[in-house]
Amino acid sequence: RLDLLAALPLLATALGAMLSGMALSFLARPLFGLKPMVFASIFQCGYRFNSYIGLAAAGLLFGTPGIAALGLIIGVAVPFANLSSVWMLARHGENGVWREVVRNPLIWATLAGLLLNLAGFEPPRPLGIFLGRLADASIALGLLAVGAALRLQGQSGVLGASIYLSAVKLLAVPLLAAVLGHVLGLSGIYYGVAILFASLPTASSAYILAMRMGGDGRSVAWIISATTLASMLTMPLWAAWGVS
Repeated sequence: RLDLLAALPLLATALGAMLSGMALSFLARPLFGLKPMVFASIFQCGYRFNSYIGLAAAGLLFGTPGIAALGLIIGVAVPFANLSSVWMLARHGENGVWREVVRNPLIWATLAGLLLNLAGFEPPRPLGIFLGRLADASIALGLLAVGAALRLQGQSGVLGASIYLSAVKLLAVPLLAAVLGHVLGLSGIYYGVAILFASLPTASSAYILAMRMGGDGRSVAWIISATTLASMLTMPLWAAWGVS
């Protein structure tokens, strides 16, 4: 059950860190002279997050309360992250923003789940057990899909921007979350989950969106792979900060 009022500092920390990632990612175009559609494609890599890795880590570190706290952040952040990514790609491409929003399953799935939760919907017991089994399997299957999707070669000419965006996602965004969470008075599980959320590598779905909207999917796939592998080193450090 969600208490949005009590969770406002948590959500403010998570969304504030994500907005900071967007602002820093926006600097990639003037800093590296990127072509419009290349920039629009890799822009999302500085703030989108891999929910599967996050849920697995939250369960190990904080148990069920950690998964619930991260699930609340995901429910609010996924539509916001996808809307901004779709808008940027549509702005520099030939696709309509609202047409792509209507076709985006991540936005509608998370909004529907959040609304059902807030409405107090409880599925019948047999359906609840079945959905629970699917939920348990989805994290493991998602982690397998993350590994299978790794790509270690990007487009030439965007290496500097790729390294910059990887540093934004894995270093700058979690640092800003740690500072903002401290300012807003977060502590315990909420503070740890906020930092964990900010430290997650780029979402694999960023590649799907870039390819579907005619962007530079190859470079996006490289950044996803680079942040996923590098997060094996950075995430434990941020997690240690969050639980200390």
